[in-house]
Amino acid sequence: MLKTFQVAPLGSELDDDIQHKIDFKTKPPGALGGLERIAFQVARIQRTLVPKLEKAQMLVFAADHGAVDKGISAFPQEVTPQMVANFLAGGAAVSVFCKQHNVPLKVVDVGVKVDMPDHPLLSKRKVAYASQDFSEQAALSLEQVNQALQAGADEVDACGEMDLLLFGEMGIGNTGVSSCMMSAITGTKPEDTAGRGTGLDDAGVSKKAQIIATSLQRAEQELNKPVGEWAPWEVATQVGGLEILAMSGAMLRSAELGKPFVVDGFICTVALLFASKLQQAVVDYAIFAHQSDEQAHKALLQHFDATPILKLDLRLGEGSGAILSYPIIKSAVSFFNEMASFESAGVSNAS
Repeated sequence: MLKTFQVAPLGSELDDDIQHKIDFKTKPPGALGGLERIAFQVARIQRTLVPKLEKAQMLVFAADHGAVDKGISAFPQEVTPQMVANFLAGGAAVSVFCKQHNVPLKVVDVGVKVDMPDHPLLSKRKVAYASQDFSEQAALSLEQVNQALQAGADEVDACGEMDLLLFGEMGIGNTGVSSCMMSAITGTKPEDTAGRGTGLDDAGVSKKAQIIATSLQRAEQELNKPVGEWAPWEVATQVGGLEILAMSGAMLRSAELGKPFVVDGFICTVALLFASKLQQAVVDYAIFAHQSDEQAHKALLQHFDATPILKLDLRLGEGSGAILSYPIIKSAVSFFNEMASFESAGVSNAS
C-alpha cells in the first residue's frame, strides 16, 4: 500500500474578496495579465487577503536509473554525481540563479549510484543505488517507492516555515523515465512522450521510444492490464524513478501543509501527474513555472489546463525554470499587497 497524504481542496470563501482587491487596483481590469492569476492563486492557497512570500526554498532531488545502460540518454550515468557536485559547488545554472535571487538550495540524494561526500547543502536520504532497468524488470519495490515519497515529504518538513517551495531534479536518463511514467499513466504512445532530453538526435529519440515501449509491454504482461489502467503503485514500482517520486512526495506534503509550490519542467510535471493520482487536489497548490522544449510537456500542461509563467525553450531541468519564475511570482504578491487602490490613491475609476 502506498503512503497516504491528506490534501484539502482549496475553499472559495475568499474568492470574491480576492478578485475585488485585484480589480480595484489602479489599473484597467486584467491589465497585469498573468500576474493577476498568480496573485489570486497565492492568496487563495494561503487563505488571506495579505499573502506572504518572504521565505522560499529550492529542493533538487537526485537519483540514477538502471535503464540508462540501454541508451535512453546522450550522457553516461557518471554525470549524475558530477552534476550533484557541481550544484554543491555553486557552478550549476540553478545554483547561480538561486544565489542571484537569495533562495537557499538543498540537493537531496535519494538514489545516486555512488555515495556522495558530506556537504552542508546535501541531504542524504538514499533509498537505493539507482533503480533497476525497467526494460527487464520492475524498477522499484513498493517499499522503495514509499521511502522515496517519505523522503520528499520529510525534506519539506525540514524546510520549516517556508512560504514557497521550488522543486528540481537531477538524474541522467530521467526524461526517459518521465516519458515512460507519462505513457503508463495516460496511455499516450511512447513516440509521443519521448523527447530529446539532454540532446538526443532523431535516431536517439527513436531508440528511447523503443526502449520505453519494450518496458511498458514487459510491465503489461506482468500486471496483465494495459497502460492507462495501472494503479499508482503499479506505475511507481514498474517504471518509476526515485527522484521523481520524491518530488511527488514533496508536492503532496507541501499541499498537505497548505503551501504553494513551483513546478519546473517536464520531469517535475510528471511528478505532479503522479501526485495527482494519489490526491487530485494537489494540483490546486501548483504554480507552473514554464513550458519546456520537451515535446510532451505541452500536452501535459494542457492535461492540467495550466498556463505556465514562462516559455523560454528551456530543457535543462535542475529547477532552473522554477527559480527563473520566482521573481515574477514575488512581483505578483507585491502588487497585490502594495499597489494602491483607486480609492486609496484618489484616482477615478472607469465609468
